[in-house]
Amino acid sequence: MTQEIQEIETIFAQEIKNNTKFIMILGTILLVIGLLAMGAPLVAGLSLALMIGVILLLAGIGQLVFAIKTDKGLFNISIALLTLIVGLYMLANPGAALGSLTIFLALYLLISGIFEIMMSLQIRPVKGWGWALFSGIISTMLGAMIWGQYPVSGAWAVGLLIGIRLFFSGWTLLMFGMAAKAVQNNQ
Repeated sequence: MTQEIQEIETIFAQEIKNNTKFIMILGTILLVIGLLAMGAPLVAGLSLALMIGVILLLAGIGQLVFAIKTDKGLFNISIALLTLIVGLYMLANPGAALGSLTIFLALYLLISGIFEIMMSLQIRPVKGWGWALFSGIISTMLGAMIWGQYPVSGAWAVGLLIGIRLFFSGWTLLMFGMAAKAVQNNQ
């Protein structure tokens, strides 16, 4: 092992050890949320579309108030109105919004999966790195699957795939936490 790899391993392992309880709690929460989303994928997908609609609506209102109060001109008012319109559209048409989110989800899963694979290879041979690699591979495969089945996948994919992603992310955190706890118990 090179000096740089040893330093990365030491820093990563120390951070896991310092935050074992938090990591295990977060892993459990993500795992449970993932199971719930997998159990009701359409509900999870539509809920996500509605939540994003609400966020955009609130952001648009905030931007509009800012633009009017600061007299920042037509450009800022236009951005605020666009944000409001998209938010209202998503709230009025969550099914169509879900179709758009399907494309973004595929891209998110592909990109985050590739980054997670790269991260896992950087932290190798830290105990638990294989779970991070596995999670990244699963995420990349899910992104490719949803992209390949679009637009049919729009009705079920967002909720199901986010559920699967959350489940494996939670599992990965639990494995890191359990490995750190085992190390702490052996010291």
